[in-house]
Amino acid sequence: MPKIVNHDKRMNQIAEAMWRVILDKGMEGATVRNIAEEAGLSLGALRHYFKNQDDLLVYAMTLVKERATERIETVAKQDLPPKEMVMAVLFEIVPVNEQSLVEMEVWFAFMAYVKHRRAELNIPDDGIFTGVHKLIAYLASSDLLKEGLDLDLEAERLYAVVDGIAIHALFGADRLQSERVKQTLRYHIDSICVS
Repeated sequence: MPKIVNHDKRMNQIAEAMWRVILDKGMEGATVRNIAEEAGLSLGALRHYFKNQDDLLVYAMTLVKERATERIETVAKQDLPPKEMVMAVLFEIVPVNEQSLVEMEVWFAFMAYVKHRRAELNIPDDGIFTGVHKLIAYLASSDLLKEGLDLDLEAERLYAVVDGIAIHALFGADRLQSERVKQTLRYHIDSICVS
């Protein structure tokens, strides 16, 4: 009897193999041959799922975004006070654990690699800019923001804080560990909210 293969699961396994290759060898080492070897597949089997490296690249990037989105949606279903909800969502975006650190490192590698190819590849938007706008709007609608704040500028600033702290946590993990990342984000949110 032929083995039944779950194609979505196999595609995810291949994308995760790409992540591991990128973490180990960088984007330059993320060849189809290295990815197939890491996934334990032949080149032909890998090409059955992805016709070329670009298709795999876009799929792997999309998977990073989908995983983070799933975690955020799980948090959003919880019955948390508004400020704690905002913090919990932010903690799913920035690298505060092994999973989010891997995803962030892979995402930054992807973005640097595709910077000059955005017109030819269907690169997914990470959604963070839109997400932080929603978080600021949520705090405002919950009457938690201090009076007189420019909501657009606060969203832009939070976006900069999230990206900046993610980069520093990624490249300076010995200095900026997860507790410090959380503490810094809490400090920022406390600074724009009423007591």
